[in-house]
Amino acid sequence: MGIYARWMDAWERKLASRDTNRKIRNFEWGVDWLLSTPANGDSGRLLDEYVTAAVQDSDCFFAYRTPEDYRLNGGVLTFSSPIASPYPENNTVYANFFPASRGPRRAVVVLPQWNSGADGHLGLCKLLNRFGISALRMSLAYHDRRMPPELERADYHCSSNIGRTIHANRQSVTDTRACLDWLAFQGYERLGILGTSLGSCVAFITLAHDTRIRAGVFNHVSMYFSDVVWTGLSTQHIRKGFGSDVTQDQLRSYWRVISPAAYLHRLAGHPSRNLLIWARHDSTFLPVYSRQVLEYFRSHDLPHEVFTLPCGHYTTGQFPFSLIDGLAMCRFLSRNL
Repeated sequence: MGIYARWMDAWERKLASRDTNRKIRNFEWGVDWLLSTPANGDSGRLLDEYVTAAVQDSDCFFAYRTPEDYRLNGGVLTFSSPIASPYPENNTVYANFFPASRGPRRAVVVLPQWNSGADGHLGLCKLLNRFGISALRMSLAYHDRRMPPELERADYHCSSNIGRTIHANRQSVTDTRACLDWLAFQGYERLGILGTSLGSCVAFITLAHDTRIRAGVFNHVSMYFSDVVWTGLSTQHIRKGFGSDVTQDQLRSYWRVISPAAYLHRLAGHPSRNLLIWARHDSTFLPVYSRQVLEYFRSHDLPHEVFTLPCGHYTTGQFPFSLIDGLAMCRFLSRNL
């Protein structure tokens, strides 16, 4: 490891250590989050059967009913999530709307990273406005205003509860598609999507199931949701929660239903142009996993561009990398929407 790489690694770890409220939660299969009948048998087998069926008919799995209670008040759009959870706070979706004052009718749904606060990516939305693009920044399930009172972090979106994590990601995908519906109702004809980290995973799955999207930006990429959780610096507390109950390969199989790898084949013939962003010193989305995505797009001749950041995961949010990243995303969307 060279001098620059060591410096970047030390900076990443320093930034990661700022969060002192990570909790190691007990492992749970979470089959009750997915099946209406009690799991009286082998939970692992039941989960595998459920996931296999969901992947095979993902159009049905990610199907939803368009909300009928959209409200825009003070620049904040709210509506009822198409998929309900046991937590009332989480069942109302919040999205900050930043309409552009000029240019063609084009808009982007912006999906921030895991544990983003309510102010996350608002600056990026304003930057998109400067490029003549409207932005709708959605809070993912269990984040900021959607967080149940017993939580300090968005642990219910990603945790060692396998079934609840599947349910939360499915909810975020359908919420994102409902945001696209609202933008279409407002007359926006050119729709895009931009996701960062966890938001990138949600954006990939949304894109694969919605041909209205003409441009996608994926800020940090990995084929499998589980690989990031298992090996990433920011998710080692979740990894510890699994203990010896499941292996990395088993978790990859269970969580393939919420992984881009299961749906990238659907992008063949899709009308979108895509920007894949990865960081050469990423400590959370390890480069070995990001390169798998780049290779898939290249080998399958899918329309895409690649942008490489000379930093890590946490440092992407630090100057000057945050500006470099933001400008790359906005310029791509300006050209392709």
